[in-house]
Amino acid sequence: MYGTVAKIRLIPGKEAELSGLLREFEQAKVPGVVSEYLYRTDDDPNEYYLAVVFAGKEQYMANADSPEQDARYQELRALLEADPEWHDGEIVHFVAWE
Repeated sequence: MYGTVAKIRLIPGKEAELSGLLREFEQAKVPGVVSEYLYRTDDDPNEYYLAVVFAGKEQYMANADSPEQDARYQELRALLEADPEWHDGEIVHFVAWE
């Protein structure tokens, strides 16, 4: 598996727009996406961490290079104070408990 973790800083007051945008992204059913998580930090309600898991690096790169993903990113970026801080890499351990 492969994925990305992004530190993002939301423009204050854009929480509802972010939630709606993420629901739209879910409907896109991007090939290769296994899961997605959004964490809001306790210390700062405008700071979030977004984690997206793909089946493999090939699917991740195909999505990253697609015009559809660029359009989705531009919508997300409009809600942020600054560019995200991205950290891509291979997932070396994964457990999902029910």
